[in-house]
Amino acid sequence: QVQLVESGGGLVQPGGSLRLSCAASGSIFSINAMGWYRQAPGKERDMVAAISRGGSTNYADSVKGRFTISRDNAKNTVYLQMNSLKPEDTAVYYCNAYPVPVYGYWGQGTQVTVSS
Repeated sequence: QVQLVESGGGLVQPGGSLRLSCAASGSIFSINAMGWYRQAPGKERDMVAAISRGGSTNYADSVKGRFTISRDNAKNTVYLQMNSLKPEDTAVYYCNAYPVPVYGYWGQGTQVTVSS
């Protein structure tokens, strides 16, 4: 049984920072690249950042230079450090396999709200 649990979201002012965590259980973490995705109200869910098992990373253009993805294989956890946050970063953030997320692995996500 694979389970992904996201945490670390909250309300932050523009220019602020947050660090999201995704704790994974089951076999997915040792095999797959992992990604962070986000979904804003009325929009589709998009990839934000991804990291391979070996540590290679990939970012959406909108977050390059501001977000950093990392992983701790020993802890089965993926992180997303978000700096210089903008109102347009407001969304529910999820983690899942990359590049093809698995439908049954979607968790509850964690809400990030950037507002003054």
